[in-house]
Amino acid sequence: MENFWDYSVWGSFLLIGVLLASLLVANMLKKWVRPLQESLIPTSVLGGGILLLLAWAYKAATGNLLFLCPIFGKNGYSTLEILTYHCLALGFIASTFKSSEGKLTGKRATEIFNTGVTTVATYLLQAVIGFGITMIAAKVMDGFFEAAGILLPFGYGQGTGQALNYGNIYETQHGFAGGKAFGLTIAALGFLSASIGGVVHLNLMKKRGKLHKANVVERRLTAEEIERDDEIPMQESIDKLTIQLALIAVAYLLTYVLMYGLGLLLPGMRSVVYGFNFLLGVLSATLVKAVMNLFKKSKLLVKEYTNNFLLTRTSNMFFDIMVTAGIAAIRLDMLENYWGIILILGISGLIVTYAYERYVAKALFPEYAEEQFLMMYGMLTGTASTGVILLREIDGDFRTPAADNMVYQNFPAIVFGFPIMLLATLAPVKPMLTFGLLAAFFAVMNVILFRSRIFGKKK
Repeated sequence: MENFWDYSVWGSFLLIGVLLASLLVANMLKKWVRPLQESLIPTSVLGGGILLLLAWAYKAATGNLLFLCPIFGKNGYSTLEILTYHCLALGFIASTFKSSEGKLTGKRATEIFNTGVTTVATYLLQAVIGFGITMIAAKVMDGFFEAAGILLPFGYGQGTGQALNYGNIYETQHGFAGGKAFGLTIAALGFLSASIGGVVHLNLMKKRGKLHKANVVERRLTAEEIERDDEIPMQESIDKLTIQLALIAVAYLLTYVLMYGLGLLLPGMRSVVYGFNFLLGVLSATLVKAVMNLFKKSKLLVKEYTNNFLLTRTSNMFFDIMVTAGIAAIRLDMLENYWGIILILGISGLIVTYAYERYVAKALFPEYAEEQFLMMYGMLTGTASTGVILLREIDGDFRTPAADNMVYQNFPAIVFGFPIMLLATLAPVKPMLTFGLLAAFFAVMNVILFRSRIFGKKK
């Protein structure tokens, strides 16, 4: 029997309160401190960094870990990891429920496809470089986990949630002590790489006289952007936001059912299956959307129940919490023997991603190469929101197709990127085979990406 004054009742809510409070503090610092305004560091990254700094100071002063304090329940670090894990999938589900308008054909379809292929090719390049570095490190450092470098594309290319997922798989299934903290740290360095590389590139453009920043005119959203005429009212017997959250919850319930079933069918890959919660979440949300569309066609539903404005706000909230919790969950004490290799991975990830995205943007997107480069570099070292932050510096009104490329490239990226997730589970078992397959896959993706240059364009 629980007492309402026990920490077991309040621990999780107190921890969430601390996370959100750190976001408020970070937002104020971004407004007040000029260097932070110019740094392009996302507020969620800054919020997580504040908590990480507080945890370090608390450990130095008391000798204890901040998030293991009784007020945060039995294990605050575990709660932070759980939040990171779930918010990844919930954010993707909310984004999937958004309705898309318009059809893309011809040249735009090709550019979107090429963007998706570029995304996967960058994952593979990061994997080959990262895996190669840690394979060499394992020969020098006794007991070092050889496959640790595979976490580079998950931390840089896919973000905090997937870095945690695969770090957890390596830690629990393959004995990589500190695997979760290692993955989360790589993800944090990815955000720093996005900010540092982005600022350096923008300053170079400015010195060369190529930076013509578009003025972003702040305006009020129109009524049509907030709520369309064919949607249910914002408030009736149930609030419209409650409807959006209910749909997300139903899709996530279906996701658990799918994972549970696959876990029974593939007991040896249960941890991998549950690591795909975001991917199965997208599938579940798509199924729920299809059922709702079927109901609309059969007149069982008259109005549209989803709202893009509320779903965007909800997905952004989940991603903000995910990033903040993921950085706060880093256990610095578990990484004391890994800092050298972590910094090598982080710097290598910055350099190869910058160089590759620069080359691809100039070669395949000549009409808006700078915009495409900044968007892709920001996304493939941080998250989609980081890509948008960099893009807005030179294309504030999104006049170029770069922002649309980022949105619509997800389908080809998921299709081509799925094998990488399977290869990541093979890496600790057969490292040389995995490295060879990753390199071969990277070569194939580049043949697909530069097909017009290799085989010639159709006249």
